[in-house]
Amino acid sequence: MRKVGVVGLGNMGSGMARSLMRAGYQVAGFDPSPAACAALQADGAAIAASAAELAGQVELLILSLPTSDVVEAVVLAPAGVLEGARRGLLVVDTTTADPNSTRKVAAAAAECGLRFIDGPVSGGPKGAATGTMTMVLGGDAADVAAAMPVLEAISAKRVHVGPVGAGHVTKLLNNLMCGAHLLVAGEAARIAREAGLDAQQIFEGINAGSGRSGVTQVNYPTWVFNEAFNSGFTMKLMRKDIRLAMGLLKELSVDAPLSAEAGRLWAHSADSIADGEDFNRIVQLGE
Repeated sequence: MRKVGVVGLGNMGSGMARSLMRAGYQVAGFDPSPAACAALQADGAAIAASAAELAGQVELLILSLPTSDVVEAVVLAPAGVLEGARRGLLVVDTTTADPNSTRKVAAAAAECGLRFIDGPVSGGPKGAATGTMTMVLGGDAADVAAAMPVLEAISAKRVHVGPVGAGHVTKLLNNLMCGAHLLVAGEAARIAREAGLDAQQIFEGINAGSGRSGVTQVNYPTWVFNEAFNSGFTMKLMRKDIRLAMGLLKELSVDAPLSAEAGRLWAHSADSIADGEDFNRIVQLGE
C-alpha cells in the first residue's frame, strides 16, 4: 500500500499525513477547511474534493475526526467514503469514538466490501507530527497485519486489543483512568503544599514508588509544574471522552463507583474550567 488518504486535516490528521510523506507514501487528503487543505498541499500532498473522491483514489484511508457523529457522516452520508470507495479499501479510524457507532460504521463498510480497523491514538499533535504516537487497534488480525507498514510510519507503538470496537473501548478506559489519575494527583499536590512541602519533590518520591502513573511521571513535569498547560488536548475533548466512558458503564450496567465519581467531577468542572483550556487544568479543580 503506497497510496494513503487522510480525512480530517486538523492538528492530528495533518501531522499523520506529514509523517506518512516523510516515510515515502503518496498522500492525499480531504478536509472541509480550505486553509487546512492548502497547508497540506503546500507540503506536497494531493487534495481531493470530497471524502468519496479520496476513498476512490487510495489503498488505505485514515480518518482523523472529532466525534462519532462526524465519522458516521463522513463514511455513510452522500459524497461519503462508501459512495466512492473501491472494494478492498482498508479504513483506519483514529478518532476516539463510541464503540457502538464504530461497529455500526464497520458493518456498513463490510457490506460494501471494505475493511475497517478502529485505531484511536495517544500522543497528541506532537506525536502525530513526529510519528511517535501509540495506537490501540481493534479489527481482524489479517487487516491489522496488512495495515501495519502504514501504521508504523505514524506511530511508535501499536497494540492489537481485539475485534472491531475493542480499540475504542480500550481508549475510553485509558482516558477514564488518565482523567481519574489527574484528579487524584491534583489532590495529592494540594495536600503536599498544605503540609508545607514542595509538591515537585514529593512527586519525585512518589515516582520512585508504587503510586506513580503516567500523570505523575509525564503530565506533571511536562505541563503542570511549569504551568505550561499546552499539551494540545483540550478540556472539551477530554470531557467528551469521559462522557463516552460513562455511557459505556451505563450500557454495561457496571458497578464502578470510583469511575462514576471521576465522571461526575469532570462534568462538574465545566462550571469553572473552560472548554478551550488544556485538559491538565483539571488538577486545579477545587483550588
